[in-house]
Amino acid sequence: MAALWTHVNAATATGGRATCPFEATGLSIDTRSLVPGDLFVALKDQRDGHDFVADALRKGAAAALVSRIPEGCSESDPLLIVPDVLDALTALGAAGRARAKAKVIAVTGSVGKTSTKEMLRAVLARQGKLHAAEASFNNHWGVPITLARLPEDADFAVVEIGMNHPGEIAPLARLARPHVAMITTVAPAHLEAFENIDGIAREKAAIFEGLEPGGIAVIPSGLSVTPILEAAADKAAARTIRFGAEAGDEYRLAEATLADDTTIARAVRGDEPFLYKVRTAGRHFAVNALGVVAVAEAVGADPAVTVCDIGLWQPPAGRGQRERIHLDIVDAEKAFDLIDDAFNANPASMAAALDVLAATNPRDGVGRIHAGRRIAILGDMLELGPTEAELHAAIASHPAMAQLHLVHCVGPRMRALWESLPAAKRGEWRETAPELAGRSHVIADAGDVILVKGSKGSKVSLVVDALRKLGQPGAGEARGTD
Repeated sequence: MAALWTHVNAATATGGRATCPFEATGLSIDTRSLVPGDLFVALKDQRDGHDFVADALRKGAAAALVSRIPEGCSESDPLLIVPDVLDALTALGAAGRARAKAKVIAVTGSVGKTSTKEMLRAVLARQGKLHAAEASFNNHWGVPITLARLPEDADFAVVEIGMNHPGEIAPLARLARPHVAMITTVAPAHLEAFENIDGIAREKAAIFEGLEPGGIAVIPSGLSVTPILEAAADKAAARTIRFGAEAGDEYRLAEATLADDTTIARAVRGDEPFLYKVRTAGRHFAVNALGVVAVAEAVGADPAVTVCDIGLWQPPAGRGQRERIHLDIVDAEKAFDLIDDAFNANPASMAAALDVLAATNPRDGVGRIHAGRRIAILGDMLELGPTEAELHAAIASHPAMAQLHLVHCVGPRMRALWESLPAAKRGEWRETAPELAGRSHVIADAGDVILVKGSKGSKVSLVVDALRKLGQPGAGEARGTD
């Protein structure tokens, strides 16, 4: 494998001092996932990375990026010593971006950043050498890591950019220097740090400040803040492309048909109609996929291949993944469907998830309760600011609620929703996720479709884990069922 960083080019990029020669084929910030040959970056987060340098070197790290000689190490070890490790990592990211030939895509948005990045990974990896951010590497250290890992010969690079507070996106966008920048959507999220949704839109639109000359902006239509996005895009971009369901959109969604585990979409590109499939249910996924088609074409990918390959993507765990949990090792019909959307939540993504649940088809006559049910288990939405109680309570009036049989709520904020629900739909309310997780055997029945949704901090993933543990290992595989 070719060297990603040598002691020479890494020292030049960072202004640091290498204690001895090295060649690193990768980059890591965590000894648990370190691969031999990585440059270990001793960042300070919850723990000081310098405490793990000796262990990293023992595990085969090519060198370590440090601000001092750590305990258990010496000048004879391969170290790159810099004044500040995070600043040096940022410099490596800038140098990695500068030497790359790749068409760079930057993605941000209140909802769907990671899913859109992964869709882009699925379609572009079949049309060239692709480099994309891992997991949700979208902050002040995640973006530099993505760029520092960027191979010189990559054809495409996808960088995810997130934020929690004003002023975070613009410097990361300038570091990434994208040829194409996309905003998935703007929704009430992180309202604790912003006065209103207009402020969120302006922060998201700051991604266009990093566009390369001749760069292209891809924005969603049909939002109350679309004019804010469009004004910022027109100021910074050579071309602005709109996607959505509005007349005049360059990429327009005409129809989306939801099945249990698929969305079939009919869209129009200019005057040209086309069909595509997303391997999960959700109109919002179809809209994001339409934006992916726009972005892929903007970086020169073949549109026909892109449209076909959208169907290769599936949501990962915690982001809308659907699975069947078999309750009986003998009778394959004794099972319920679990939709794991427990990674994140805000009012927009909550509404989208409820729409998906409302479109599902429970199975009757297979459980303790004759009728299969659509059940939502909803955890707190965090960082919504002073109107959080009203935003939680408002979920009760979402049209999809008419199709749901029961709603269980987790967390102090979700108490507002629980109290707003009709008595017939009101399930259990618990202060914490472990409390409700302990009730999983009572909540689930064969034939049900169960959605679990909430902000990561609400820990409703513990409920997902408890529901999965109701399954009988090997039951589905033994009979070739779902």
